[in-house]
Amino acid sequence: MKEIDITVVRIYITEASDLLEKLLDYLKNEATVRGVTVFRAISGYGDDGKIHTSTLVDLSLNLPLVIEFFDEKDKVKSIIEKLSATSKPEHIVFWDAKTNDNSQV
Repeated sequence: MKEIDITVVRIYITEASDLLEKLLDYLKNEATVRGVTVFRAISGYGDDGKIHTSTLVDLSLNLPLVIEFFDEKDKVKSIIEKLSATSKPEHIVFWDAKTNDNSQV
């Protein structure tokens, strides 16, 4: 089995930030990453310490979102540089990983 080196990226935002559609559009159409998954948290807080959570009386939601994707290291490096202009420092985390190379199948 052949492996490829990749970088996994997570971007932390909230629903109220209005960044989700812009980021997904960029990742799909400009950066053309392999795939993206968006996780919606049930609760969380950021650097301001304000807890974002949902209750039965909430009319509008501002829950935490995590956008996760991976691709080859060199490609991800330029994507992170571009995303750093739209996201707060420390709201983008990434790490190196390996995945199967299915082109050899």
